[in-house]
Amino acid sequence: MARLAILAGRGVLPQIIAEEHRDALFVHFEGIPVELPANQRFQASFERIGELFAGLRDAGVTELVFAGSLERPTLDPAKFDSRMQELAPRLLQAMRSGDDGLLRTVASIFESEAFGVRGAHEVVSGLTAEPGLLAGHSPSNSDLQDAERARMIVSALGALDVGQAVVVDGGQVLGIETVQGTDAMLRFVAETESRLRRSGGVLFKAPKPDQDLRFDMPAIGPGTVAAAAKAGLSGIFIESGRVLLLERSQSLQAATETGLFLFAEKS
Repeated sequence: MARLAILAGRGVLPQIIAEEHRDALFVHFEGIPVELPANQRFQASFERIGELFAGLRDAGVTELVFAGSLERPTLDPAKFDSRMQELAPRLLQAMRSGDDGLLRTVASIFESEAFGVRGAHEVVSGLTAEPGLLAGHSPSNSDLQDAERARMIVSALGALDVGQAVVVDGGQVLGIETVQGTDAMLRFVAETESRLRRSGGVLFKAPKPDQDLRFDMPAIGPGTVAAAAKAGLSGIFIESGRVLLLERSQSLQAATETGLFLFAEKS
């Protein structure tokens, strides 16, 4: 029988998957603070990837899922095990590309070791949203126009492996997600002078074109809703079936309480 391993980063997603898969091996990396569930656990090091492969096999793991955010580590070559020494040139080259390119390389390495790579939405049902209005009032025509412009921007920048989110207000771009993430972008928008603002604006979040949704699928949660409200936005657009809606009930409640709409567009 297949056994799953959760390669955990920051955020609530690893814990959500661990709750659903109590028999999964929970893999946490040195230097990455994560909440450890009751699952069997394995502490891994980025420099000792051969030990990770062996640990997964010893635990009977055949499939794995990447969950949560992981910053690019600072690697110490003096700590590399023999397998990492073999893979280092390929990985270091991939680290010079965007996130999607790097993750594709990492996934292909695990696949070459005979581990199947699954997406979070494939191992836990109900993590994405159905099309339509999820919370709050219906978007205005201006909101819909801003969302369409935002979609075009995300698509254009995503083709360069940059960002999954943008804020548009009255046709003006107020923020573009970069490596700092969505919350940092929304803090920047919140600090924008009122003379540059128009009608409130919308956050639009969607995958990059041709993105492998098994990893780094865009996500929003209650914190995103709160940050969007603090930034003075009218609402949030996401793509149905292609964006993780974490802590769904709390997210919808936060949208209702703050007066934002949350709308899932057909992908």
